[in-house]
Amino acid sequence: MWGILGRRAVVVDGGFSASCLRSRMRSGLVSARSYAAGSKEMTVRDALNSAIDEEMSADPKVFVMGEEVGQYQGAYKITKGLLEKYGPERVYDTPITEAGFTGIGVGAAYAGLKPVVEFMTFNFSMQAIDHIINSAAKSNYMSAGQINVPIVFRGPNGAAAGVGAQHSQCYAAWYASVPGLKVLAPYSAEDARGLLKAAIRDPDPVVFLENELLYGESFPISEEALDSSFCLPIGKAKIEREGKDVTITTFSKMVGFALKAAEKLAEEGISAEVINLRSIRPLDRATINASVRKTSRLVTVEEGFPQHGVCAEICASVVEESFSYLDAPVERIAGADVPMPYAANLERLALPQVEDIVRAAKRACFRSK
Repeated sequence: MWGILGRRAVVVDGGFSASCLRSRMRSGLVSARSYAAGSKEMTVRDALNSAIDEEMSADPKVFVMGEEVGQYQGAYKITKGLLEKYGPERVYDTPITEAGFTGIGVGAAYAGLKPVVEFMTFNFSMQAIDHIINSAAKSNYMSAGQINVPIVFRGPNGAAAGVGAQHSQCYAAWYASVPGLKVLAPYSAEDARGLLKAAIRDPDPVVFLENELLYGESFPISEEALDSSFCLPIGKAKIEREGKDVTITTFSKMVGFALKAAEKLAEEGISAEVINLRSIRPLDRATINASVRKTSRLVTVEEGFPQHGVCAEICASVVEESFSYLDAPVERIAGADVPMPYAANLERLALPQVEDIVRAAKRACFRSK
């Protein structure tokens, strides 16, 4: 199903302040989670910060660059404390010129360094998309494997709150369509820590799509994930909640929404399996199709536009590989096919909500009224 239906109204002010947005959106983001047992919790912000810190400590070739990453400690404080610890030779404050510093980062990767390039928002990566795609993604292939480009492009992706159409786009489908790039989208602190470490260690360019509204959220984290050697595999999804009646696939902030929807569905006797994609490219088609072959139903969820989206790719994969197992049409829940409105009530109408996922799952299970 394209776009979104009925919404509850919320009121938030505009602006880019992470702390302001977190405090106002917190109640809508915390969801039931299934993680390895552990008494400790960590915010996504601290998970990202610790991952960068540990990788910089372990490998002197790793350095950070971007706008306000040094003296200001990052627009969202992801790079807090790194300038003091590693100095200006490894934590570079750049001018406001994404095309310029991204090109410098790619050149440094050509020379064997491992840059972690921060975009204040991935919307600004549009200024640097030539370097990301033509200079970084294609060089290994075009050099017959002689040139590796070990670079990470990271920053907040997708909608925040009240920041308008030009600062609310989801770039998962954009970058995931490009051969040569790996595209990751963490949800939890464990995701953020393990996937960012994997991205920094990877010999190829990685687009690392975070979510601004998740930075301040705390998640349970295992002792294993706190170890400096911890690393998650790129290209492997995680089953956050097992179920037998319907499969729900999603990524980033929408994982929390899907888990909330699964709780509501359970109250009505529907057992939903929730898959956290983690990796958009490569996509874990095997896990998705294995789940659909078990449940015989699929609901895909993303914040991005419906046409040519991540959901569309997943639906195509399931139809190609598991069509005979389906007992109902696949369901797509995506952002509305319009530029993001600025008004809070319209913005909410343009984004998937828990109730949309519940309705789609009930339709797939032939339980809708």
